[in-house]
Amino acid sequence: MLNHITKAVPNLFTIGNLLCGVLSITFNMSGFFQAASILIFISAILDLFDGRIARRLKVNSEFGVELDSLADIVSFGVAPALIFHSLASSSILASLAFFLFPTMGALRLAKFSVQPTIGYFQGLPIPAAGLPLAGMGLFLYSNAWITLILALLMVSPIRVKKL
Repeated sequence: MLNHITKAVPNLFTIGNLLCGVLSITFNMSGFFQAASILIFISAILDLFDGRIARRLKVNSEFGVELDSLADIVSFGVAPALIFHSLASSSILASLAFFLFPTMGALRLAKFSVQPTIGYFQGLPIPAAGLPLAGMGLFLYSNAWITLILALLMVSPIRVKKL
């Protein structure tokens, strides 16, 4: 029984991450952009701990990794993109940025899922890309160029050291 609870602990953090992402989308749709942004930052804190807890408890699993990726696309891909879209002016560039941000995030996560574990990430991790958009949302600001650059950095060949 205790073993089942121990195995569930990291996944509860991941579910909390996902819940915050979904709530962020809901708050955004109601016009509470700053609250939506804060929820993304809370998602990041939960995301930071789920993997560390799994490694510390020695309960890593493929299920946990995949669940984390699914939560991350919502919390750091779709939710920040929706905040950006809600605050951005209507333009072709803003529409392109809105589409590309979660798309590049999904590609980045898929690539991470099939890549062997190495000492660095290739491309900007999706939380590191989503948090600046959430930060802009705190100040009710949006910038399509920054959003596009962040989207492209996620699928770039740059190496980012793992924490």
